[in-house]
Amino acid sequence: MLRTVDRVLVGVAGLLLLAVGGAVLAVGLGASPPSWWLHHGRHDVLLTTAERTRWRAEAWWWPTVVAALALLVLLALWWLVAVLRRRRLGEVLVDTGDGAGALLRGRALEGVLAAEAGRLDGVSHAHARLTGRRDAPAAHVRLLLEPHVDPATTLDRLTAEALAHARDSAALPALPATVRLKAAKHKARRVS
Repeated sequence: MLRTVDRVLVGVAGLLLLAVGGAVLAVGLGASPPSWWLHHGRHDVLLTTAERTRWRAEAWWWPTVVAALALLVLLALWWLVAVLRRRRLGEVLVDTGDGAGALLRGRALEGVLAAEAGRLDGVSHAHARLTGRRDAPAAHVRLLLEPHVDPATTLDRLTAEALAHARDSAALPALPATVRLKAAKHKARRVS
């Protein structure tokens, strides 16, 4: 959903900038603008001298302009980082032994890892996510444990079984993992 919203916002912003820039360029090259347009001719300026110097003497003007521009730059940088950062690994490079390699979908490996971790004794829910590079992925696993389970035993079994199987099946030299364990809380019920 966020990817679709990002694409729509970038598309609308691009079309708006293209339309305004094209119109300004057309007026600059000699085309006659409509009566409602900002520029009325080829030698017209965007802001007149009176409009540019109108607020210059006010003490609040320049700090407000600088703060607004700084906020705009910070928001643009935040958006750029949010768009470029990949939260999940799209594919994992599997060494097939013949030098060519194969690509495994990251979501498929996540699903198998979560399913195998969820089958461990005392795990009521498991979630797995892969990050990193496709030739050196890292796993982030969250486990919801039943109250009677020893966390150390579950962590040992997760490492020895589910993570080892995922590492071996993708022919990875290592699969570092961050595991978060949380105990399930059951509501008290009246027994009659």
